[in-house]
Amino acid sequence: MFELLNISSMGIEAGSLLMLGMIIGLLILGLPLAFITALVAGFFLLFWIGPQASSLISTRVYAFVTSYAFVSVPMFVLMAAILDGSNISKDLFAAMKSFSGNIRGSVAIQTIVLAVFLAAMSGIIGGETILLGMIALPQMLKMGYDKKLAIGVVVSGGALGTMVPPSIVLIIFGLTANVSISDLFTAAFIPALMLAGFYVAYVLIRGYLNPSMVPESVQEYVPWSEKFKALKKVILPLFVAASVLGSIYMGIASVTESSAIGVLGITISVYLRKELTWKLMVDSAYKTLETCGTIIWIGIGATLLVGVFNLMGGIEFVKGVILAHGSGSPVYIIFLMMVILFFLGMFLDWVGIVLLTIPIFMPIVIALGYDPVWFGVLFALNMQIAFLSPPFGTGVFILKTVAPSDVSLGDIFKAVIPFIMLQALAIVVLIIFPEIALWWK
Repeated sequence: MFELLNISSMGIEAGSLLMLGMIIGLLILGLPLAFITALVAGFFLLFWIGPQASSLISTRVYAFVTSYAFVSVPMFVLMAAILDGSNISKDLFAAMKSFSGNIRGSVAIQTIVLAVFLAAMSGIIGGETILLGMIALPQMLKMGYDKKLAIGVVVSGGALGTMVPPSIVLIIFGLTANVSISDLFTAAFIPALMLAGFYVAYVLIRGYLNPSMVPESVQEYVPWSEKFKALKKVILPLFVAASVLGSIYMGIASVTESSAIGVLGITISVYLRKELTWKLMVDSAYKTLETCGTIIWIGIGATLLVGVFNLMGGIEFVKGVILAHGSGSPVYIIFLMMVILFFLGMFLDWVGIVLLTIPIFMPIVIALGYDPVWFGVLFALNMQIAFLSPPFGTGVFILKTVAPSDVSLGDIFKAVIPFIMLQALAIVVLIIFPEIALWWK
């Protein structure tokens, strides 16, 4: 029966368009991405290649779900979930506030710095946006910050989790591209700080050019005894984050081993703070199961689809199309990839994007002579744009769930536009100056 319905005669060009059309059509119907990719992969496996190739595809899926480095994903997610359930984030914000000066926009800057610390402690996005939306956004609005500026700081700060190690995005990229995750972490650190610096500079510039947007901070005198008391509450969690990243950078432990260290360290920190409860651990376990379940099912579907598309000859076809439109310029091809990732990010989850595109893009990147680690950092930067960009920007909808009632989705989408431009600027800078990411090589 499958031979009678074989559609391979239509050619890879038409087959690729049919596959794309089916994916878009099913997305419009609102079906989950994992179901869509698996369904489309199954259709082309049966009616293009034939069911005899199913064993080859299942081998790809098995290799994906049994990767040793993948164990670090639930560990880092659990670490973030325990962190979210404690008051560590609030104490971090309070500690930074006690040390801040009287510069204009200090609370917004504290929010960005807090976002960097939270990203270094968790490695995931989403939870940071919720925490910042609950802690920092109401305070900035109460102080008289411009609504769009305050919202933009919170959403863009929450997106820093895609870049700051231990980023889950970088871990999945490394697994998919067969690139060292430790190298990715090392390469991403400086660009992440550079982007955070862009945010800080933007706040300061807007504040001093238009003082009505950013109120001047009037810091009450805080005795050093109170400052040290505030710092004491967060010194252990900060030490845990530094230990996790330090053990990776210094080669003492692998990413997977460091993730286990992080979970143990955060759990001990919460226990010593007398915040560890059975409910917190159960809720954290459920959040971890939900997040990792989503990642795994999307990964399985995307792995199936890419495997089938590769057997169809589709990856070579797409590679040829991209190279043909590169106008002979490697940099132009990289920019073209960034544009493709940008548009995909408007509609798809980052897990699906990395698993669908990287098997196609990475051979091209290597053939052009570029460093795959550098491209991984570019990819993570692009996924920050996806986190903010309409119409399905994840960060926007996450913030809406905790934002004050007078903050609409339209307000949030308008607020993130300047920060999307800053993210795009960071991509351009990193393309022009790749040594920002590869300084350590």
